[in-house]
Amino acid sequence: MRKCRVGLIGAGGVAQRHARVLSGFDDVELVGVTDVAPEAASALVARYGGRVHADVAALLAADPDAVYVCVPPFAHGPAEEAVIDAGVPMFVEKPVAVDLVTAERIAALVARRGLRTAVGHHWRYLGVLDQARELLAGRPVRMVSGVWLDKVPPVSWWPVRDRSGGPVVEQAAHVLDLIRVLAGEVTEVTAYGNGTPPPVDGADIDSVTTAALRFADGAVGTLSAACVLGWKHRAGLEILADGLALSLTEDGLTIRDADGERHVPADPEAARVAVDRAFVDAVRGVGDDVRVPYAEALGTQRLALAVADSARTGTTVRLTAPDAPALLTSGVTVDA
Repeated sequence: MRKCRVGLIGAGGVAQRHARVLSGFDDVELVGVTDVAPEAASALVARYGGRVHADVAALLAADPDAVYVCVPPFAHGPAEEAVIDAGVPMFVEKPVAVDLVTAERIAALVARRGLRTAVGHHWRYLGVLDQARELLAGRPVRMVSGVWLDKVPPVSWWPVRDRSGGPVVEQAAHVLDLIRVLAGEVTEVTAYGNGTPPPVDGADIDSVTTAALRFADGAVGTLSAACVLGWKHRAGLEILADGLALSLTEDGLTIRDADGERHVPADPEAARVAVDRAFVDAVRGVGDDVRVPYAEALGTQRLALAVADSARTGTTVRLTAPDAPALLTSGVTVDA
């Protein structure tokens, strides 16, 4: 079988990571990249191969077998629509949009076209995740605590609310995604932001946010996000069930139960490779391990935006069930 020809929309840091991984696969050929900053596209191509294309239409005209959409949150929408219209399998980096309307519109188009998709929630491929699920099997989750305590990344759009969505949407979405996997769906969110942006030019996001979560199965939880540090301090979650405490990060799983405490290491780089490997295999028809297609990522997007909206408005946000008819029309209701 010939190599899988992959195109990249976007040439920033996350696109460079995917290009590095994909260029290491014997069955993948990078055919090109397009970016609003041509110099960034040229630098990526010089390192990993392919050609620079003037725009998305030109990239699609090169007849790729799959396209990666690696653009900032505010830029999602037009690129996905073009790829869907061309009928090309699509990998989208998270967050899938800066708002819910765009994400729901793209989800509807994907469903209508029956397009193969994947979204970059690579934490789903951490080797310790299956072990955590096995330990929780038959034990109702009682409490969840998620955190993402970090710095402001060095890109101009990140501290601007209508460009990034803020730290809950842009960073803590990884934690919220695993919360959904391990504890189930959240039905109600009450969040608070401190109203003070981080000390960065142009910032209008809350520098810290905390939220209370209520789950469909009766569990309760919290999420805390911060971007006031000069380093990535901690990102992960803790889960309590009857007689069991789990602490999960990208680096591993710590288990405490009646047998004592033990730690199982994880390999975040292996997870980053696995998410690309699974998508390429699915496109080539030799595998079926895409764990987060676009429709599934929409559930995490709705939860992240519910937290952000609650903090912004000072109101409680209730979420509809993921399989409810409202999935592609409206995902949240706000209580005054």
